Amino acid sequence: MGGSRWRGRLGPAVAIAPGARVDKFEIFFDLVFVFSFFIIVRTTAMEISGRSLLHGLLVLAVLWWCWVIHSVVAARVRLGEGFVPVLMVVGMAALFCFALSLPQAFGDPRRTAAGPMVVAVSYLVIRAVHLLLYWHIAKEKSGERRLLLKYSPEVVVSTLLLLAAALVPPYVDDMGRAAMLRDALWVATVLLQYGSGLVAGAWGWTVTSAEHWTERYDLILIIALGESIISVGVGGNLLGQPVTAATVAAASCGIVFTAALWWAHYDVIGPAARIAQHEALGRPRVALARDAYAYLYLVMIAGIITFALGAEEVVRQISDPHVSLAAPAHGPGVPLLFGGVIGYFCGNMLFQARTLHTLSWTRVGVVVVLAAAIPAGAQLPALATLALLTVICVGLVAVEVVVMADARKALRSYVFQERTSHEAHEVAYRAAWHEPEGGGGARRGDAGRGRGPLCR
Repeated sequence: MGGSRWRGRLGPAVAIAPGARVDKFEIFFDLVFVFSFFIIVRTTAMEISGRSLLHGLLVLAVLWWCWVIHSVVAARVRLGEGFVPVLMVVGMAALFCFALSLPQAFGDPRRTAAGPMVVAVSYLVIRAVHLLLYWHIAKEKSGERRLLLKYSPEVVVSTLLLLAAALVPPYVDDMGRAAMLRDALWVATVLLQYGSGLVAGAWGWTVTSAEHWTERYDLILIIALGESIISVGVGGNLLGQPVTAATVAAASCGIVFTAALWWAHYDVIGPAARIAQHEALGRPRVALARDAYAYLYLVMIAGIITFALGAEEVVRQISDPHVSLAAPAHGPGVPLLFGGVIGYFCGNMLFQARTLHTLSWTRVGVVVVLAAAIPAGAQLPALATLALLTVICVGLVAVEVVVMADARKALRSYVFQERTSHEAHEVAYRAAWHEPEGGGGARRGDAGRGRGPLCR
């Protein structure tokens, strides 16, 4: 009774419309993911090793699966309407606690038991919020609640695996075996999550608005790209060092090559994939949304996180007054920097192949060039290495602007026509606000002139 009264005052959940766009609350929710990406990079950067990279990727995979389920729910109901924002704030708090506890998730099992427990419990709360909300909106279709129970085992088992990763290792005498057991439980969690999405096929996923779905993922990819900029600035401690020509050059290179990576996806590939998502219907639309966005975006984001780590290492050497600018770049920075960009482009090529069924020779070429440049980058000074990467990425953009000129022009023209048509429709709708009293649009004009119940 109390819950019904609470929902009645705040308003009901509102379904997503076919032409829906991302609302402001969804962007507000993404702030927690900004912090989560930051924590993953900062934690991994404290001691870069093969195992720490594995841990960072495992945490990213579990976090991303939460994002995928979140986007599936957001594809059914408007997260900023009715009582839904209240429920989602609970999920935000749990996700924030999840991120806060990540630095202790793979620490000494005998000293950091509380951290892994918070990870597991926070994960359970996040998934429970999504499951509860989906359970509420599933009543729209007959029998969907019963079928929704098929996904419950994945939630239960993945939570139990994370709990086991927190509780069991402290009781293993051998520290090496304890760490291996914990890592194996995390790997099992990731395999269960993504395997369940493949086994279940397209069932249970609904993409009512292709525009909303693609925009949602495009925004989170931009957030991840922003992490590389943060790594160049804050991670490289540019703010804590005197401004020099080298630090200005390093900061500029970081912005330019990140912008080139943005351009490589959002200039042609992203808009064309959005159109392909619109054209697909039924199960093919859902399968495309799952494969291209839910799964392959993870590959691109993992690449971004990796090259953000490398950028931080390289820029730290540039900004360190005790390190000569002529000294060759050392440490894992160069392999991580170039390897992460290679991973980003490989993920982008897979995304292009899945959505557009094409493969650009320019992308294959830039991956080969980046791989060949790693030994040279390790011999060059750190600033020259960063400049080399920037030149390669900008060179790709310049070549594609020339080579793909006709296709790019046609695509941009189509996108511009679509945008102006949408804007014209909005202008026509709002023109009714200015119609004279007694006209056909008088009632709509009341809303436009602020004659709602709060303005009387």
